[in-house]
This record gives sequence, structure tokens and C-alpha cells, in this order.
Amino acid sequence: MATPTGWRREGNLPAELTSFIGRTRLLANLKRHLNESRLVTVTGIGGVGKSRTVLRLAHQVRTHYPDGVWFADLARLQDAGMVKHTIASALGIADQSSRAESESLSEWVGERDMLLIIDTCEHLVQGCAELVHELLEAAPNLKVLATSRQSLHLPYEHVVPVPPLQVPGDDPAESLFTNESVQLFAARAGASVPDFVLDEESIAPVAELCRRLDGIPLAIELAAVRLRALSVEQILGLLADRFSLLAGASRTALPRHQTLRAAIGWSHELCEPAERLLWARLSVFAGDFELDAARFVCSDGRLPSEEITDLVTGLVEKSILLIRSNHAGVRYKLIDTLAEYGEEWLDKLGQSEQMRQRHLEYYLSLAQRSEDAWSGPRQIYWFVRMRQEHDNVRVALEHSLKAPGKSAPALTLLSSLWFMWVCCGFAREGRLYLERALEANPTVSKERCKALWVLSYVKSAQGDSAGALQAAEKCSTEAVRVGDSRAVILASKMQGTAALLQGDLQKASALLGVAIEFNTDNKELNPGLLPAIVELSIVLTTQGELYEAESLLQDCLQVCRERGELWLSSHAQWALAGTRLASGRADEALQNTREALRIKRHFHDTLGMLMALETAARIFAMSDQIELASQLLGALHQNWRTAGLPQLGAPWMTDVHDQCVRECKRGLGELAFKDAFEEGARLDLDEASALALEDPDAPDES
Repeated sequence: MATPTGWRREGNLPAELTSFIGRTRLLANLKRHLNESRLVTVTGIGGVGKSRTVLRLAHQVRTHYPDGVWFADLARLQDAGMVKHTIASALGIADQSSRAESESLSEWVGERDMLLIIDTCEHLVQGCAELVHELLEAAPNLKVLATSRQSLHLPYEHVVPVPPLQVPGDDPAESLFTNESVQLFAARAGASVPDFVLDEESIAPVAELCRRLDGIPLAIELAAVRLRALSVEQILGLLADRFSLLAGASRTALPRHQTLRAAIGWSHELCEPAERLLWARLSVFAGDFELDAARFVCSDGRLPSEEITDLVTGLVEKSILLIRSNHAGVRYKLIDTLAEYGEEWLDKLGQSEQMRQRHLEYYLSLAQRSEDAWSGPRQIYWFVRMRQEHDNVRVALEHSLKAPGKSAPALTLLSSLWFMWVCCGFAREGRLYLERALEANPTVSKERCKALWVLSYVKSAQGDSAGALQAAEKCSTEAVRVGDSRAVILASKMQGTAALLQGDLQKASALLGVAIEFNTDNKELNPGLLPAIVELSIVLTTQGELYEAESLLQDCLQVCRERGELWLSSHAQWALAGTRLASGRADEALQNTREALRIKRHFHDTLGMLMALETAARIFAMSDQIELASQLLGALHQNWRTAGLPQLGAPWMTDVHDQCVRECKRGLGELAFKDAFEEGARLDLDEASALALEDPDAPDES
């Protein structure tokens, strides 16, 4: 999955990968309706260009929305219960709390003047309609632009159908050369065959081809790719054969649905047999994927792994697959309409279950590799990689949880990704899936024990200390029954974390001490040893044992440096700032806090950034930068509301926060404090971090 997007005020619009042809009147019409209505739904058949048109419109109007244009793609989402979460994730909302998703969504949108695009709603219409209604009622400045093959059936919805492109002959006065279908074909043909020229000789067959394809953009683009091997006249002949085969096949399908299926089917037939088989098998992927994934999931005796690369290249050349290159590498994506066609073929071949199982196996193996490597020098790589694979992880989880008698792998997949749920802003999603997987696997096992301590960790990240303690105690009980000593130790650590959040420092000290003692010789740094050290140092600092706390943290940071561990080192830096601040070393504390913030921005660690900003506000208040401290308090107030329970509900954090507020009010006076506080409340998390770093132009670390 892409890097989270809520860190840019302007939104998260995908780039336009191809030139946009025609649709001038449609775009003008859409702009007018978007000005007049708060909900516009763009409808039309698959392949007609709904998503592409909406993306072009969004890029044209993005400057009209001060709080950005946001894009949420639901095309491959299977579970209607995940609609709200998927949209929240697209908005970059890292809500760690356990409250209702729609509540946090509505609160985040609030007074923002923004446009939300929800792409591909037809298979989740009811869930989308309910959410859109809730959001529009709660957020007066929000506008929603949806794409769907059917409307959302809301009373205030304005539906705009996207027709096929104009074809030659629709307007008798129009020149064939300026017809938009012809122009689209010419543009894509020129990209496929650089020496293609639209001239007096080629115009007639091109115009006829566009007419035969009913002006459907996807069909035209698929046809243009064939120019690498065929002339326009040959393409026409093949297409005529395909249409004659289709005639009478479906009396209920609309002619243009038949045209698109004919064009896809014709393109399918022009693929080599091995390419067709790979096309069908690739349909199990959600979003995009890497070549290694295709090699593992799709290969067997019929498709040897060593042939997959050339076959993928062939599908890219035929415009079946899109290719995307960025700093993280090359990834591939099967166009949604073509993925549906591939799924149909996979079902006909009787290979759907086999391929979905292989898909699950691949992502289970990838999750386990990422867990093993998480505490090492490639931590940033694995953070980026697993976010890119987020959609595929979801699909693998859904398959495991829905397959009768095959839900056990879901426990392993989920618990291997503990760092994704706890460290990377997905606590809510992790909790939802973990609870489902545990319910589906009630038999006591080592896999279940691991899922329970992971669930405890996730609940702690949400500030649900009571729930965290309950899950950890259950883990401990079950671990004793199955003889899982590692789970017993980790359950002790998680109980210590929950006790720390509840302010029971004596209990936290004892439990964390046990976890550290039994983990000292363990090569695994996370999530047992190093987090326990950081949390024990917080206990010691709160109890006034500053030297012992600092010594622990210095040792922890040394281990992190040796191993290349970054995420936990940021927590150690934050804890060290608190220790040094308690001993009156504000300048050193500020350096530690800023280093923590810099690292946390790499991971988009919402919870960690908020905790670091709490410390920054205290440091500025103590250093007579009271206006800056007050601005940060305002930013904290606003951003905690959308991230979860303020200060995680921990008494040792809430008491210090409240004291900081009182000091700032005394230092500035009520009115000046209110002004500074409200100014800060307008800052998003990235802007507040830049303020604390005293770098207003600090780039987003995505």
C-alpha cells in the first residue's frame, strides 16, 4: 500500500499516468454539478472511463478545496464492514481509539473544506451510501464525488452518467480527425507504435474501428495496442470475427456491455495461451504487486517460474498490466475491468481456490520475513514494503477467515504483522482482524497465544488499558496450558504496559522487570526486550530515579545503533527527553525530542509523534517560549481528538499535560493563551511537528 496520505493538506490524488482525451462537455457539466451539489455520483459501464474522468476533474478543481482532494479506491475491497476503515486509511487518519469508525471520520472531516472521491462503489453500495450520508450530515463543507456502475440512491445525490466517447458520425459536421474516439486511438497508437501516423490513408479504417468499438475508451486502448503486430484493417477483421461469435450470446446484456466484453475477449484471444493463463491467475492480487509475488503465486508445471517475467512483460506490452516505478521499485497492476474478466476465467478453469491459497501462502511468508527483519537495518524498507502490500494482506486475511476450516493461518499472518498494527498507525484495523481471527480459532494453541499478546499490545496503543490487561492475562493462562514460555514472558510484558498506562507503577515495574530479565539473552529485541526497557525507564523517571532511568535508556539506544533499529530508538529518545527534562536539562531534552520526531515522521507514527509533541510543549513552557508551547497544546488538543484517547489515558501523562496548560495560561494570560491555542488547533500533525522542529518548510518524510 502507498505511504499514508493524511500528512499532506492538499490531499492524495494519484498522478495521471496517461494523457486525457476529449470529454470537454462532460467535464464542464461535472464541474457545474459539483458546484451545485454536495454529492455527485458518476455512473457508467465498466471501461467507459468513470475513474479516469473523475481523476482529470479532480486535478482541475483541486485548488478550489483548501483542505485537499482525497481519493479512496474501493475496487478490490471485499468486506463491506471495512468501507469506513478503508476510507479513513485513505484520508491518513491513524485513529488508535476503539470508538466507532464513522465517529472519528466525521470528527476528522469536521469543518474541513475538502472533496472526497470514492472510486468504484457498485459492489458496496449500501455501505458507501450510509457512510456518505453520515459524513455529509456531520461535515458542512465536505463534498463527495463517487464513481459506480449504479447510483447510491440518496435523495440529494446528483447522478451524472458517463457515456462512451463520441464516435465518427455522431456529429455529421465534425471532421473525422477531430473526433475524440479517433484522437484517443491515435494517441494510444502513437504510444504503442511510434511511427504510427493518422493520415488520409488510415483515417477511414480507424474511424470504422472506433465506431465498431462504440467509443468505449478501454476497448479502444486495447485495440491500439494490437498495432504492434497488426494493421488497422487486420484488427477490424479480427474484431468482426469476435463480434460474430458473440452475437446472440446474451439477450439481456446491453449492446455496449457486449462490445466491451467482445473487445476484452478479442484481446484475450490474441494473447498467447500462457499469457491468458497468467492473466487469470494474476486476478487474485489486490491493488499492485511485485514480480516475485507473481512468480510465487502463479507458477506451477504449466507456468514455470522462470517464464513469468517474460509473460508479465508481454501483458504489459498488451496494456493488460500497468507498470508503476518509484523509489521503492517496480510494481504491476491488473486494470480492474480486466481483473474481473480474469477472475471469470480463473473460476472456469477451476483454479480460484488454488490461486487464493497460494496468494495467502506468499503473504504469510512475506509477513514472517518482515517480522524477522523488523528490528534490523532494513526497518524503513519493511515499513514501506508492508504498507504497499496492505491491500493484498487484507485479501489474504479475508480468504483465510472466510474459507471453512482454514482460518488458522489468519492468526499467524496477523500476529506476524504486530509492528504494522502498533507502529504504523493501523491499530484499529489490527484489532478488528485479530478479534475476528481469535473468535474463528477458539482452540488453545501457540498461534492463538501469540495473537492474544499482539491484541494486548494493539489495545494498549489505543489507550484501552483494561482491554489490554484482559487479553494479556488470557494469553498468560493459555500459554501455561500449551507450554509456551515465550508467550508467558510476552504476556508479562504486555501486562506491565497496561499497568503503566493505568498508573500502577509498582505493578508495572515488577512485570516489566520480569520481562527484561527473561529476555536479556534473547536475540529478539522487539516487542519484548527493548520496549520493556523504555517503559521501565518511564516508571523510574516518574518515581524520581533519574540516573537509573537514563542509564537504561543509553544502553537501549546503544543496542538500537548496533542493530540499526530506528522505530524503538525514537521511543527511547522520547523517554530520554523526559528523564533529562526532569533533571533540569531542557536543551538536551529538546535535542532528544526533536530526534524522536524526525524518526517518527519516517514511520508516520501518529501516536509517537503526539507523545513527542507533549514533551516538546513542556520543554518550551519551561524555556519561556510560552506562546509556542500554547500553540503546540492547541495542536495536541485537535490531533488527539482524531487519533485516539488523549495521552492514552495514562495519569502520569495527563497530570503533566494539565500542569503545562495551567503554566501557559499563567504565563500568557487567558486571552493570549486562547489565541495561541486556537492558532495551534488549526495545525495538522505534520505542521505541528515542523513547528516543534522550528522548521516550517520541513518536507514530509513519505
